[in-house]
Amino acid sequence: MIKIGIVDDHQIVIDGLTALLNNQLDIKIVCTATNGKTMLNQLSDNPIDVLLTDVMMPEMNGLELAELVSILYPNIKIIALSMNGEGVIIDQLINKASISGYLLKQTSVNELVTAIHKIAAGGQYFPDAILDVLANHSVSKNVLLAAHLTQREIEVISLMEKDFSNKQIADSLNIAVRTVETHRKNIFRKTGTNNLLSLVKWAYEHKLLN
Repeated sequence: MIKIGIVDDHQIVIDGLTALLNNQLDIKIVCTATNGKTMLNQLSDNPIDVLLTDVMMPEMNGLELAELVSILYPNIKIIALSMNGEGVIIDQLINKASISGYLLKQTSVNELVTAIHKIAAGGQYFPDAILDVLANHSVSKNVLLAAHLTQREIEVISLMEKDFSNKQIADSLNIAVRTVETHRKNIFRKTGTNNLLSLVKWAYEHKLLN
């Protein structure tokens, strides 16, 4: 059973998505919210597999929510839903929040369900139209599809390649050592590597380092 959370500042959108997804036997709507703060408060008591979030919302927008979820709940996969496919916004969601998918709200139910299944299984889902938009914004499709590393994780990789210790990385980026440890764990998981040598090799192959 795939457990879903839905965030949108329009209740009618939440109701519509809930009605559509409730018809799927292997999908369960666990929690919904009309803003990011409310959703964050619910996640600790309502574990989910996939979060569907609107992009443009008051109080806390989709990017801010996705960034926090990716840090606090790294196992939750995030799908951004939007009325438009602006390359800059998509680029930020990928680089800063490590989203696993991006869909336009006018997408079909079948495509949404397909995306949920693929992403819940550990994959990614970006329609060709979105990939084309990203290509125009100089985002590498290979890197995008390979790992969905955040900009912060790329910075950590760069310092790891220089053989910085966790303490040195923390000092350089002005973050806690524990946060560095979490980033390292997520980096190895996302890239499918398990040591520094294989990670650096992967990073050069995907042109994250030069």
